[in-house]
Amino acid sequence: MTGHKLGQVAETGYEKFIGFRRHLHQYPELSGEEFETTKAIRGWLKEADIRVLDYSLATGVIAEVGGLRPGPVIALRADIDALPVQEETGLDFASKIPGKMHACGHDFHTASLLGTAYALKEREGELQGTVRLIFQPAEEKAAGAKQVVDSGALEGVQAIFGMHNKPDLPVGTIGIKSGPLMAAADGFIVEIAGRGSHAAVPETGIDPIVTAAHVITALQSIVSRNVSSLQSAVISVTKLNSGTAWNVIPGKAVLEGTIRTFDEQVRADVLERFGQVVEGVAAAFGTSAGVRWIGGPPPVNNDEALARLGLEAAAAAGFQAVVAVPSPAGEDFAVYQRHVPGLFVFMGTAGTQEWHHPSFTLDEAAIPVSIRFFTELAELALAELRHGGGEGS
Repeated sequence: MTGHKLGQVAETGYEKFIGFRRHLHQYPELSGEEFETTKAIRGWLKEADIRVLDYSLATGVIAEVGGLRPGPVIALRADIDALPVQEETGLDFASKIPGKMHACGHDFHTASLLGTAYALKEREGELQGTVRLIFQPAEEKAAGAKQVVDSGALEGVQAIFGMHNKPDLPVGTIGIKSGPLMAAADGFIVEIAGRGSHAAVPETGIDPIVTAAHVITALQSIVSRNVSSLQSAVISVTKLNSGTAWNVIPGKAVLEGTIRTFDEQVRADVLERFGQVVEGVAAAFGTSAGVRWIGGPPPVNNDEALARLGLEAAAAAGFQAVVAVPSPAGEDFAVYQRHVPGLFVFMGTAGTQEWHHPSFTLDEAAIPVSIRFFTELAELALAELRHGGGEGS
């Protein structure tokens, strides 16, 4: 991207936006509790005379740039919430809130979108359409995107774009691909009911722990025998609770875990088969079982035409685009993609640890990269949709 297109934003050296990121990093707030974060974002937007819109969101901010000339409406999204993690980075600007940390880089996402908003504001008179800015709460609980949609903030939007930092990609590299990028993330809680007894006379009871062990083993056959080798799925039992004493067979066992899939049909098939396996194994051992689902976001599935636009934006901004490797992590950006075409990319940040680690860090040199990329992408998307007949409002 040529320097003049970013005006004063480029001339400042992006220190302002790095400062925004560091402020957010020091004062992380968990999902649904982002009140001070919301207040800070509103203040920074108003400082640049960017329109803040009034939607019924307890936390999070919706704003707009453009609209002075007719054209389509697109959206750029960043998530703003932190995690219940005790920070161990040793950074000068480490979290000041015990037990809370931006361990997934949402502070980086927010600062980058703020910088993009500032850059687009400087060119507002030239924008042929409107860019809606979504600072979304509660991504970590997979609840925020639905709140935004329910508020009406996606109405009129013809395409939406977002990103996640990627620690294993170098700064200046952007992972882009069409189709599945991140997985559907469903949680489960299985309760197995047996009959308690003395451990010395197990024949007088019905042991739910033995049943649980067989259920865990049988569940692994779903991926190996019910999912095509050309598809993928993960079933992980991550928690097993049962019993209170070494000499007592308990009356109940509880399993918890997660299922990850990249295809909606595979997702439906695996969840159905999961219930059949649990019920069948439980019955075979004389116990009963119930499954409670914790519904997560669907798969992130990128629009092919928007992915091509992303490649064009990366090239125009002078960055390297690589084919993104899909991640089995979940992302509620997928909720938006059920309503409008969307593109979600991986932004290289050369981090030292993976997401959610207490020593998670990233290279702040990726902030200007993100700003330049998304500014270019927004302008290209407005032009493409306009020429494609999407005049918008």
